[in-house]
Amino acid sequence: MKKTLLLVDGSSYLYRAFHAMPDLRNAKGEPTGAIYGVVNMMRKLIEEYQANYAVCVFDAKGKTFRDEIYPDYKAHRPSMPEDLALQIEPIHRAVRAMGWTVLSVPGVEADDIIGTLACWATQQDVHSVISTGDKDLAQLVNSHVTLVNTMSNEKLDPQGVLAKFGVPPNRIVDYLMLVGDTVDNVPGVQKVGPKTAVKWLQEFDSIEALVEQADSIKGVAGQNLRDAAANFALTRELITIKTDCDIQNEVKNIAELTPKPYDQAVLLEIYERYGFRTWLRELTGEPQRTPALDVRQAIETERPAAPAIQSYETITDWDSFDRWLALIRQSDCVAIDTETTALDPMTARLVGISLSVAPGQACYIPLAHSGQDAGVQLSRENVLEKMKPWLEDKTPTKLLHHAKYDAHVFTNEGIVLQGIAHDTMLQAYVLESHKTVGLADLAQRWLGVKGLSFEDLCGKGAHQIGFDEVDIERASQYACEDVDYTLRLHQLLQPKLRENAGLLAIYELEIKVSNVLFKIECTGVKIDSTELGRQSHVLGQEMLSLEKKAYELAGQPFNLNSPKQLGEILFVKMQLPIVRKTPQGVPSTDEEVLTKLAQDYPLPQVLLEYRGIAKLKSTYTDKLPKMVNAKTGRVHTHYAQAAVITGRLASSEPNLQNIPVRSEAGRRVRQAFVATEGMIVSADYSQIELRVMAHVSNDANLQRAFAAGEDIHKATASEVFGVSLQDVSAEQRRAAKAINFGLIYGMGAFGLASNLGITRDAAQAYIDRYFARYPGVAQYMADTRSQAHAQGFVETVFGRRLWLVDIKAAGARRAGAERAAINAPMQGTSADLIKMAMIAVQDWLEVKELRTKIIMQVHDELVLDTPLDELELVKTELPKLMCDVATLRVPLVAEVGVGQNWEQAH
Repeated sequence: MKKTLLLVDGSSYLYRAFHAMPDLRNAKGEPTGAIYGVVNMMRKLIEEYQANYAVCVFDAKGKTFRDEIYPDYKAHRPSMPEDLALQIEPIHRAVRAMGWTVLSVPGVEADDIIGTLACWATQQDVHSVISTGDKDLAQLVNSHVTLVNTMSNEKLDPQGVLAKFGVPPNRIVDYLMLVGDTVDNVPGVQKVGPKTAVKWLQEFDSIEALVEQADSIKGVAGQNLRDAAANFALTRELITIKTDCDIQNEVKNIAELTPKPYDQAVLLEIYERYGFRTWLRELTGEPQRTPALDVRQAIETERPAAPAIQSYETITDWDSFDRWLALIRQSDCVAIDTETTALDPMTARLVGISLSVAPGQACYIPLAHSGQDAGVQLSRENVLEKMKPWLEDKTPTKLLHHAKYDAHVFTNEGIVLQGIAHDTMLQAYVLESHKTVGLADLAQRWLGVKGLSFEDLCGKGAHQIGFDEVDIERASQYACEDVDYTLRLHQLLQPKLRENAGLLAIYELEIKVSNVLFKIECTGVKIDSTELGRQSHVLGQEMLSLEKKAYELAGQPFNLNSPKQLGEILFVKMQLPIVRKTPQGVPSTDEEVLTKLAQDYPLPQVLLEYRGIAKLKSTYTDKLPKMVNAKTGRVHTHYAQAAVITGRLASSEPNLQNIPVRSEAGRRVRQAFVATEGMIVSADYSQIELRVMAHVSNDANLQRAFAAGEDIHKATASEVFGVSLQDVSAEQRRAAKAINFGLIYGMGAFGLASNLGITRDAAQAYIDRYFARYPGVAQYMADTRSQAHAQGFVETVFGRRLWLVDIKAAGARRAGAERAAINAPMQGTSADLIKMAMIAVQDWLEVKELRTKIIMQVHDELVLDTPLDELELVKTELPKLMCDVATLRVPLVAEVGVGQNWEQAH
């Protein structure tokens, strides 16, 4: 059997680890994510390949021969982030301590060292495995050299390279010469992408043959090819990996690359300093435990080991089913998941159910597979009949990922899912609201596993099949993985929540909110389709009128929906100033550009009005009637609970939170949201974010104004402009309102000046006076910025963590993160309050056994459908319930409106 040389592209992986990992830090605040990511990869590689020889290669500091022949080489690459630079030395030490040879040769890149070592190995009949994420190294692949990517589990032999790139390894250099390399700033052929490059190389076989026949390539692509040909010699030299580097000073023969024993003393010191406790226990032999760790410090370092034995079972007989039914009845925690016919929770039907009671132990019960190889399946009706008592049992034993969806699916089957104890989607969201919370992403991020994907089973695009058409055995593997991973994630995430009382309280809040949202979604909202049809006709007439007006202003007809024609009218015919160009180099006609132009020219203003009405018509008045559920006769939105960093909900299909309220046409749409048989009741927190600002800043003047029940904008105007409340003018109140809301959103003098139409100096004077009168607000903003930089997150009043991924970035990204740091606690606390209110109101409605239903939650507003005989009670109690959910340093106020439709109530 051939010996193996394992070559690791250390430079590629340290960057990938740095960007892939969370902002992990040890107890001293030192960054640790890249160290953890690289060391973890090296551990896996050693275990998987057990190579005879192993080396990890890094780029050396300073210029290489490529910089000498092409000064712009890698010129666009940003400098190494400071947090990554701090981790380079400990990464090198850790890798050496694990027995690897670490190489770094001045004057050449890591790729060239890898190429030279692979060539050495081939000459000595040693197979090379190159671990990298760099596509350039595909040129080295042959029968003796394989590429692996540990982050995507991709392995490339010669056939794999051909399948991935469309060309064999010996044409990768030619391929890269055509497409160029934007990362390294290596020029290619302008406007030639991978498809064209592959097409040309398949037709002409090589760059040389292609250049000889360049005159036969027509059009712009042909001309670009001919223009680029003069640089091909340089490009080839830049892209070709050297395989003959002089490395005799670093390593004289391949035997020197034999892995060495672990240097336990060095590893102990590194693991202890950087907080890698699981690895530390491995070395010391201490028993496993769950230490109290800050999530920011060690999200990944406490990853549990994979189950020693995996037992996945497909249930197709009643004996096995009864055995599993007894098992779940006896278990304190059962992970459950549904496989369905659709993603729409209101229409999805069951295809199968998966269950897990222990890590590595899961089953799948296929119920409605219909493919050619469907085979024997248990009766869906009988399975559900037998499982119904357990599914509807209120004992909190059930664990799900995105429980609200599965609750809808069971409702569609006539079952009320109860006893939901935990939801891993919400656990992950509370811990890391800035990251994706899909099960597959979490499994890779937290467990280090990658199972089958939905696309693996069903394909994608036009050729995608339904889950009910998937082969049962593959479906079973996928479904069992889902519940197994859910259970293992729960065992990892829940202890981390228990370590922080604030996070645990927020998670418990989210679990209760999930149940309320499920009921709101089930109820839906009644709409008047006839009214929407009438509005759609009116909007259509307004569009025709605006279209005619646009033609008159332009002096000719044109397609208002065509950016190309619009650009020609505005910038060629009318010679309007070009505000900004698109990446393709043509003048932009987007909304921001039209808004700026509309300040001085009438046609852009007409176009903006046209676009607004067209969007309203297509998104709401035309679309809403088509979204009425045939079974319920109502519209059912979906509330995404784990989509917004601040904790706010997001509404979709349809989006009920984005209906315009500033235009008359937008407000009219709300008239179509009507009561079932009584009245619509709307309750809205008044100026909630400003009240939260008064609380968190503890500013005496701001708190006094709210306590006195004053108009906060008039009160601010009085303070800023030095006049009595009675003497505040409408213009002064407008300016004060802009300051109040602008500052909590991080607006500076430039933004305020633009908003108010005044000079920047005047705007800065307003802001200075504001901070002089409200010093607590100024201090809060300064303290919050410092806190955000120190710990990478800020918190709401109730303990929700709001992560700021760009707080350590530079320039505009950092400034944006600082603005978000100031505003996020206001938005997040407001989100917490409305969620608390939803729970309190829903509980009250159920305890009182009222027929009133919550039908919508929109920002800081709850909308209810109330029978006439309950109207007075609801009007009286609703604001009390909303204001009693929490006590702040200023009073909460909820304003209630009533009407036959949402617009009247609002």
